[in-house]
Amino acid sequence: MILDELTHAGLYHGIGPGFAQALEYLAETDLASMAPERYDLDGDNLFVMVQEYETKPKSEGFWEAHRAYADIQYVVHGDEHMGYAPTSSLKAGAYEADRDFLPLDGDGLFVPMTTGQFIILWPQDAHMPQMAVEAPAQVKKAVFKVKL
Repeated sequence: MILDELTHAGLYHGIGPGFAQALEYLAETDLASMAPERYDLDGDNLFVMVQEYETKPKSEGFWEAHRAYADIQYVVHGDEHMGYAPTSSLKAGAYEADRDFLPLDGDGLFVPMTTGQFIILWPQDAHMPQMAVEAPAQVKKAVFKVKL
């Protein structure tokens, strides 16, 4: 897991070409004006899903991880808690390859994310996004999917 601010995104271009392309797009694009939907940057190899939602109480959240993609999640505006735990510390459910979705169960920690911050999540990084900090609030987020 990497958690940082958009102003430092260039430090992570060396991770790989898909990450560099996603982070450059992130730095150069007015995501605040984009409608919530999927935007293909390189077909299924790299795409971004712009989302708008109200954060939820942690009791309504669930742990997830992915095997085929890494996530770069960027908060366009708002605040949320992002749950994090190593997948090895949680109990895994049945992997759904068609959705690249691995449900997990257990406990983890929660880190605050606010406008201008991004997190990079690898297959070993279970996460629980969209959690309220204190009370439900509106968030706009961009979730980049980088094929591994």
